[in-house]
Order: sequence, then structure tokens, then C-alpha cells
Amino acid sequence: MNTEQSTEPVDPVEPIRFDTKIAVLLREDLEPWQRLNVTSFLVSGLGTQLPEVIGETYEDADGVSCLPMFRQPVMVFEATKETLTMAHTRTLSRSLPRAIFTSDLFATGNDRDNRAAVRAVPTADLDLVGLLVYGPRNAVDKVVKGARMHP
Repeated sequence: MNTEQSTEPVDPVEPIRFDTKIAVLLREDLEPWQRLNVTSFLVSGLGTQLPEVIGETYEDADGVSCLPMFRQPVMVFEATKETLTMAHTRTLSRSLPRAIFTSDLFATGNDRDNRAAVRAVPTADLDLVGLLVYGPRNAVDKVVKGARMHP
């Protein structure tokens, strides 16, 4: 029986675990192009308000740099209209950072009109098609309860 210890190097780098979560919820009845559009709009503001979610600049082997991206994955879920509305309510009750996308925004073509369309509707009456939420992992998990991972 060989009792020698292995001299193989042990990988000193442990997996990165995040105590926060970035989640996007999409209404299940959206067209594929709408899902992509809503997701990209929702995540666009996160790094501007919470710079800690942004990682380091990327650089290839030739030294050509690219923009930094989120330091952690973005989890994308789909849900019914009712589940999305409940998730929004939970987000508000927990005061978590959030972004919304309403059905009205598909008919506008610029930021000014987007903001006006949202401003014209009371919170309880927003026709949500997308929601971004960021915060502690357990709080975000409670917000997205009832949603399923996007296929």
C-alpha cells in the first residue's frame, strides 16, 4: 500500500461565490425579439447606479482591451403576468434596486418618451413585461419565487 502524499499541485483558487444576485424576470408571452430587447434595456442601468457589479476591463493576448462587464452572471427567468406583478411588489417591499420595462415602452422610440410612459401610470397599474432586481441572494430568490429559469 502506497502511503506517500501526492506531489500534484493543488489548485489554490477556490470557486467564486457571490452573496448577491442579478435577476431578470420576463413575461412569458413575449416574442423572442422582445425578450432580448427588454433584457438588454433592464440590465443597462445596473452598473451606472451600482458600480460594484462591474468587473475589470477585459484584455486579449495582444493587449487589446474591451469594456468591463458584470462581475457575476445575470440569471434570466420567465413568469406569468401575475407572478411578475407579485415579484415587483416583493422588490418594492424589500427596497431592492430594480428596473422595470412596461408594455407601453414597445411603442416609444426614445428615453424621454419611455420615462413619460412609465410616469403616466400608477405603480399598481403598470403593465410589466420585464423586471430587473439586484440584491442579497436570499432576498432576490424570494422575489423571483414562482418564476422559472428562462429556457
